[in-house]
Amino acid sequence: MSQRDSGYARKERDLYETPEWVTVALRPHMSRPIAKAWEPACGSGKMSRVLASWCGGVVSSDIEPTPLSFEANFLGSALHEGVDAIITNPPYDLATEFIEHALRLTEPAAGVVAMLLRTDFDHAKGRAHLFGCCPAFAKKVVLTKRIVWFEPEPGEKGKSPSFNHAWFVWDWRHEGAPALAYGP
Repeated sequence: MSQRDSGYARKERDLYETPEWVTVALRPHMSRPIAKAWEPACGSGKMSRVLASWCGGVVSSDIEPTPLSFEANFLGSALHEGVDAIITNPPYDLATEFIEHALRLTEPAAGVVAMLLRTDFDHAKGRAHLFGCCPAFAKKVVLTKRIVWFEPEPGEKGKSPSFNHAWFVWDWRHEGAPALAYGP
């Protein structure tokens, strides 16, 4: 069965800007303070600006430089000094690779990874190593409100969002079974 078509053209490099409320929804579900977060797919910086309001600092990068970020290929990058969390909405086609790389980078520092993904991302058998088989997988925060990725043109009615999303959180200090939580 294929997924429902959103009715919108796909954006280059999956550049879908994360609305502020989505990042705000993650904050109550973080198990500890974040000294410095890295947002490696920052686009124009919407998520980075929200993270800066509750993290000690934020490093922002993207595949192309922007006024807020420097150019970086996250999948070929090392961990920035002082970073104890990687938090992002990764390009969907590279989400598995982003998670795997983020987990490799944060494990030595016992850090945190939070990725915004479609709610069913954890259903694939080929991703079991990231979820049920990963001791760092700590929480899934299901968003009960769908994300509107495209604002309608003035005077036009927008299309209803097609997909459900969740924050998936890995914490190398986590012990026990992962938790399931709900956000707005």
